[in-house]
Amino acid sequence: MKTILAAVALTLAAAPVLAQDAPEGAPDELGMGIFTFTSGPAAAYGMPGRNAAELIIDQINEDGGIGGAKIVPTYVDEGQGGEGVVSEFRRLAGDGSVDVMVAALSSGNCMALAPIADQLEMPMVTWNCDTHQLFLNAEHPYVFRPNSSTVPEFVAYAAYVAQNNPDAKRIAIINPDYAFGHDAAQIFTAAMKAFNPDVEVVAELFPRMGTPSFNTEISRIAAARPDIIFSNLWGGDLENFVRQASARGLFRSSQVVLALGESALQRVDLPEGVIVGVLGDGFWNSPDAQDNEAAQAFAEAYHGKFGEWPVFPGMKMANTILVVKQAYEEAIAEAGKWPTKDELLAALSDIEAETLTGTVTVREDHDGLVDQIVGVTTGGGDKPALAKMARYPGSDITPPVGADPIEWVSTLTPEFAAGLPAPGSYE
Repeated sequence: MKTILAAVALTLAAAPVLAQDAPEGAPDELGMGIFTFTSGPAAAYGMPGRNAAELIIDQINEDGGIGGAKIVPTYVDEGQGGEGVVSEFRRLAGDGSVDVMVAALSSGNCMALAPIADQLEMPMVTWNCDTHQLFLNAEHPYVFRPNSSTVPEFVAYAAYVAQNNPDAKRIAIINPDYAFGHDAAQIFTAAMKAFNPDVEVVAELFPRMGTPSFNTEISRIAAARPDIIFSNLWGGDLENFVRQASARGLFRSSQVVLALGESALQRVDLPEGVIVGVLGDGFWNSPDAQDNEAAQAFAEAYHGKFGEWPVFPGMKMANTILVVKQAYEEAIAEAGKWPTKDELLAALSDIEAETLTGTVTVREDHDGLVDQIVGVTTGGGDKPALAKMARYPGSDITPPVGADPIEWVSTLTPEFAAGLPAPGSYE
């Protein structure tokens, strides 16, 4: 197991690497293809990733690049659709301008690109791509995910609810009508029933993306009188739902769980006590990140350049690029020269990296182990903040290698949830 100190090694104002420091065979430039949404509704998440990539790459290049090679990014807009994304991936892999891909935001695009990466023998490191189906019944020798998947992400919310609201039995779900929404509903429901067999789903709604009005859904939820309202709506949909649900009193009558709520803290008024998280550990204002000078410097630089604090998609992007950087540096140290593609793959295959917000481990199946941070809103403040946080170890809430993820969730027990860190234990 290799220990990589990515964030620690990132010195934001260090002197440039001297030419003689470059390893034998090092190129002047390292091409990096970066796939994210820069247009369409999904740009609400894609642009923070794009901005974070720009900032962290600038900082790395100011520090001397990777082994003396400057990162030269090529950004690809996932908003053009799956066919165009695959076409761009093939073009960049074929013209020799890119050495490694950082892709993608959309799980659908990741599922389409993974076999292409294997076919073209192009290293692909995913920066979001959290579908649990990526490595399900499939091996991808050229694909690595130094991030979490939907299973630990939504099991974490169920564990938090089981501990924070032990008497809750009636659950309503309102998720977007595509795979991410349906997968989240399935995983959250299965975990809640595993932690409390008396739980029942009293409403399950999947509005289409881009819905301007949730009044019909809010009426149905209110009529069902749920104890818990769970949602993984995001972007403009999340903001519209929050505004409309607040006006209709849902936040007073039920405990609301917004899985992607951290991303909305700077855009809408969320009342105190709403359960939110970051789909991983990518919260720049967590206790661990507060103790990390590089994380705080990155957040301040991001705020200064873009006028808002980084949200978790941005932190995931920055962390992923730092993992790529450290994989190259580990491979250089191992080879004593600029690494071959196989030597880079070997470095990525068994990596433990300390990022801006925690530690990530890539297992033998190329899937990542990342902690999950969940907390509640504070009701306001100068900077985004969470209270009553819990940090769930990724190794505890991620299915073992080779296990069917959904079947694994069904084996969990109330004792399992009770044994996890309690809300308020991470302060």
